[in-house]
Amino acid sequence: MGEIKVSPDYNWFRSTVPLKKIIVDDDDSKVWSLYDAGPRSIRCPLIFLPPVSGTADVFFQQILALTGWGYRVIALQYPVYWDHLEFCDGFRKLLDHLQLDKVHLFGASLGGFLAQKFAEYTHKSPRVQSLILCNAFSDTSIFNQTWTANSFWLMPAFMLKKIVLGNFASGPLDPEMADGIDFMVDRLESLGQSELASRLTLNCQNSYVEPHKIRDIPVTIMDVFDQSALSTEAKEEMYKLYPNARRAHLKTGGNFPYLCRSAEVNLYIQIHLLQFHGTRYAAIDPSMVSAEELEVQKISLHTSNEQEGQ
Repeated sequence: MGEIKVSPDYNWFRSTVPLKKIIVDDDDSKVWSLYDAGPRSIRCPLIFLPPVSGTADVFFQQILALTGWGYRVIALQYPVYWDHLEFCDGFRKLLDHLQLDKVHLFGASLGGFLAQKFAEYTHKSPRVQSLILCNAFSDTSIFNQTWTANSFWLMPAFMLKKIVLGNFASGPLDPEMADGIDFMVDRLESLGQSELASRLTLNCQNSYVEPHKIRDIPVTIMDVFDQSALSTEAKEEMYKLYPNARRAHLKTGGNFPYLCRSAEVNLYIQIHLLQFHGTRYAAIDPSMVSAEELEVQKISLHTSNEQEGQ
């Protein structure tokens, strides 16, 4: 593999935002790694959940931009969990540890599925205020690997990485998308066998979202029109599951739009969170919100909707 092109923004991010490690389970080998940035006075922050191949820092461009605008954001990296219930229980304990009653979740791919499962898991005592689902799915059977899910733990790391890399885009790519894929390959290389095996297990273990349990949660579905690991059928299923969801379509962006189309992704995140400004569930410092900024965001929303309609 060639040398990874690391942006100055990423170097700045690594030097200014500390990575925290937190243990909330009885098993002290289960360590949550996270970046928590922005005003601590915000009690309902936006939390980012990465895909199978991702680490907490894949959302560095969102963290830098959103905290600059006054938002509190947290990007996570999961411990090794082997089933969805175990993950949900661990994530609930993490929110308790961080003293966060309710949160907004941005989930990418596997992260989006886990965000939905957590909302479902806590539906009787809700912990999820809203969902942004990026290239996400609602049923693991779309990958046709439910029968292999229980054998990932046996496979060596190189084989697991090969499985994940098989879903990465190939062929001609614009420079931003090529850099994004290089960055994700580098992050993938940093994951150990058990981390990868457990994530693939969660990704493929037979499970689906029960929409009636989370139908009252505001949802934005973010997806791309170009090549990604998600089939058209999987996208259509998400639209059916959330008929009232806002749709944030990006013409291009592949599997990792938050890396290679960060300005558009950040705008859609702001538009989604706008509905909570002025409430106790705002993810932004109230002093950072001016009437002029709100007007700019509304104009941006109108412009982006017009572009989609073209």
